[in-house]
Amino acid sequence: MTKVLGLTGGIATGKSTVSRVFEEYHIPIISADEVARQVVEPGSVALNEIQAQFGQVYVNDDGTLNRQLLGTLVFGNSQKLDLLNQIMQPKIRAEIQRQVATLKQRKPKLIVLEIPLLFEQHGNQLVDITMVVKVARQVQLDRLMARNQLSQHEALNRIHSQMSLAEKIKRADVVIDNAGTVEQTREQVVKWLENYKFI
Repeated sequence: MTKVLGLTGGIATGKSTVSRVFEEYHIPIISADEVARQVVEPGSVALNEIQAQFGQVYVNDDGTLNRQLLGTLVFGNSQKLDLLNQIMQPKIRAEIQRQVATLKQRKPKLIVLEIPLLFEQHGNQLVDITMVVKVARQVQLDRLMARNQLSQHEALNRIHSQMSLAEKIKRADVVIDNAGTVEQTREQVVKWLENYKFI
C-alpha cells in the first residue's frame, strides 16, 4: 500500500534539503512549485486567466509569466494573492492528483508531495502523513533575503503571507529540525524512513 507524505514548512526553511534525502533513496517526489510552473506555461488556461485579471504587464515578451513582478504585487496584497490562488490552486491540485495516480501504478512504498502551502490550501487532504521542516525565524529571514535577493520588508511580506511555522508544527505528524548541519537534517530523515520501513 503506497503512503503519500506531504512535505512542507515555511518559505526558505529547507524543504529542498529534505527532498534531496528522498531523492537519494529514489523515492518519487512531486513538487507543487514545479507543477505551478507547468500550469502557467505560455498559452495555458491559467496564464490567460492571470493576464485577464492582472494585466499584460505580468506576461513577458516571450509569452512566459513574469513571476517576480507578480510576486511583488501579490505578496503585499492579500486580496490579489487570494485572486491568484483562486486561479492557480484548482489547476495545481488536479495536476498533482493526476501525477500521484500515475506514480501509484508503480506501487512505490512512499510518494512525497513537496507543497509549501500544504495546510493553507488544504493539501493535507491529499496525503497520509505530514512532515514540517523548521528553522528559527531569523535563520528563515536571512536565507530568504539571500536566496531571492529580497529586502527585509519584501521577505517578511512573503513569510507573513503563509500560515505561521508554529501553527504548521502543531498540525504536523513529523517535524524535521533544519537548524543544524545538512548531515544532521539528513540523519533525522533517514531515521524516520527506517523506522517506518520505507527504506
